Amino acid sequence: MKKQKRKSKMERKLQFKTSLFIIPSFIGVATFYLAPFAVVIYYAFIDNIISREFVGFDNFKLLLNNKAFQDALKHTGSFSLMVVPLAIIVPLFFAILLMKKVPMQSTFRTILISPLMVPVASVILIWNILFHLNGTVNDFLSNIGLSPIDWFKSDHSQEVIIMLYMWKNIGYNMILFMSALAAIPNGVVEAAKLDGANKFRMFFSVKMPYLFSSIFFVGILSLINSFKIFREVYLLTGSYPYNKLYMVQHYMNNTFKNLDYQKLSCAAIIMCLILIVIIGALFFVDEKLGKDVEE
Repeated sequence: MKKQKRKSKMERKLQFKTSLFIIPSFIGVATFYLAPFAVVIYYAFIDNIISREFVGFDNFKLLLNNKAFQDALKHTGSFSLMVVPLAIIVPLFFAILLMKKVPMQSTFRTILISPLMVPVASVILIWNILFHLNGTVNDFLSNIGLSPIDWFKSDHSQEVIIMLYMWKNIGYNMILFMSALAAIPNGVVEAAKLDGANKFRMFFSVKMPYLFSSIFFVGILSLINSFKIFREVYLLTGSYPYNKLYMVQHYMNNTFKNLDYQKLSCAAIIMCLILIVIIGALFFVDEKLGKDVEE
């Protein structure tokens, strides 16, 4: 009994000492994440920062009926719906291709990974050189007898940003998929070959279950990166870009400039809730699809 009491005392002391090391991190998280988020929630339910009268959900109603916010939400959603599947399918295709012995394998890997090393300022410069009204692409179109296009102020603007997004993210996602493919047990693949599985069945019935977790992770990462593309769009087109490129981040940035903290706070909370729902749904799907592999 005495030994057990001594052991429990030592464990409590160890836990106390360990918790002391966590306190600085907790203070940092509370100061820079929890406290600002609490302030955002507070601002969302008051009329303004001067009178500070509680107005319930009136700010949310005004925001959801705001045409600019509706358009921004629609454009952000359509962009994410297009780029997230592409950011999964295209890198997975390249990963499968480059896992095989193909000519110039190392060169292709380097080309696809190199955009990771390019800073944002250089990316903007490259895309301006290519897609400016007097840029390289329009020079090529003029040479073949076609009219030049003002790419960032036309219906093709979203396609240009999708290309930019894919160019930036394809290499990193490909590396993640190559790691996942390399981790598939050889015994499982060999057993499937002995059973006479063709390439199509080998991929979808044997390899795909082992890739679900990686697909899930890449999907979340791609979704987050689809919101971060605002930096490039802002630097290329400014605060008020062409209609299709006007996203929620533009709306939030403009409301911040106008010191309209109530709209900004409501928009931030709505975006947070949307992301929680989407990521929660992805976790649910991953848990269901990943059970077969675990079992």
